[in-house]
Amino acid sequence: MNSDQQPAEKIRLDKWLWAARFFKTRSLATQAVDNGRVKLNGARVKPAHEIKTGDRLDIHAGEADWKLTVRGLSTQRGPAPVAQALYEEDPASLARRQQQLSDRKLLDTPGAALRGRPTKRDRRQIHRFTDA
Repeated sequence: MNSDQQPAEKIRLDKWLWAARFFKTRSLATQAVDNGRVKLNGARVKPAHEIKTGDRLDIHAGEADWKLTVRGLSTQRGPAPVAQALYEEDPASLARRQQQLSDRKLLDTPGAALRGRPTKRDRRQIHRFTDA
């Protein structure tokens, strides 16, 4: 809703991405659009480009890729359930993201084998490697 309490027909892309909780700040949303990580109907656009319901978005943020359809418009950032009602994700995109999440859970955490300070042997190997 805008300041007149009328439902918005169009809204800036960066503002919608922020309100739909894809990015923590509007400036991060703006940077993502500028860098080509967000495509509207398959084309690169500017952050101030206006979107409307029914538009298709391809969003690449971090390791996640979303393909979604805009279902609602909001200029205010609200709770997560309200934000999730603003879009509908493709089933293939959702399945791919869930598969990536399950794959990531199966991987060992980096540095899991490291315990405490390096031993004398570890330090020697580090010095040999770094030529220090």
